[in-house]
Amino acid sequence: MKARAFSYVRPTTVEGALGAYAGSEGDASYIAGGQSLVPALAMRLQAPSLLVDVSHIQSMKGIALEGGWLRIGALTRHCETLSDPLIRAHAPLLSEAAPHVAHPAIRNKGTLGGSVALADPASEFPGMMLALDAQMEIAGPSGVRRVAAADFFIDLYQTAIEPGELLVALHVPAVKPNQRWAFDELARRRGDYAIVGAGVMASFDDSAVAEARIAFISVGPTPIRARGAEAALAGRVLDAAAIRRAQEALEGDLDPPDDTHMTAAMRMHLARVLMGRLLQRVREAA
Repeated sequence: MKARAFSYVRPTTVEGALGAYAGSEGDASYIAGGQSLVPALAMRLQAPSLLVDVSHIQSMKGIALEGGWLRIGALTRHCETLSDPLIRAHAPLLSEAAPHVAHPAIRNKGTLGGSVALADPASEFPGMMLALDAQMEIAGPSGVRRVAAADFFIDLYQTAIEPGELLVALHVPAVKPNQRWAFDELARRRGDYAIVGAGVMASFDDSAVAEARIAFISVGPTPIRARGAEAALAGRVLDAAAIRRAQEALEGDLDPPDDTHMTAAMRMHLARVLMGRLLQRVREAA
């Protein structure tokens, strides 16, 4: 199939992009890297009358450390997330997740903001926003607001972004010296969507876990924090017994569905195994 005919504009400011969308009476889509939108257009899953190309808006580019937060422009490419020195130094969990995102050709064009705004539950970066306790900077007709990751992902492909609004940046707390992290996923082939994936951020008070944030992907309609497993780790030395307790608590955190590829029970088993491996890596790093 082919996309339906559409008009195209390429504004150079956020205000211009918002105005173009408003002028379409809502029958528009924003496009940047286009790695998800273009296939959807070709299959006519989406058929807007106007495409608003935001890829030349300079204020949506760039990476900067600002008062303990790393501001990452929404137009940051996946490949930059893998290699940028500021991200590697201050948000290393993103750098660990980046090699698992699809393939190099897609990483060279796809944008971090596009992935987070789409909110595919099997995608790596939305889940890592949860693990990092990030905030999303959203511009709209009423101004700019920041939304915590915990409030951003609402349902399958549904986020806190309202029609016409634009995700312009992501704000990630800079990693602290007492924090350790790990990411991994299980997939049939490298570059395939994950069967299950997870990222861990853990803060330590001497040898005990002060706080843990564990976020899973591909186990439900949104990325999911494993709050029961996190609570099982808090205040404890991260030893084999603590890891087992966290794995047991995971049963109350996740409720993956059956699908044509795998049973819920098998996916749950893999989630426990994966989390155990990640916590062991964090333990060794700490």
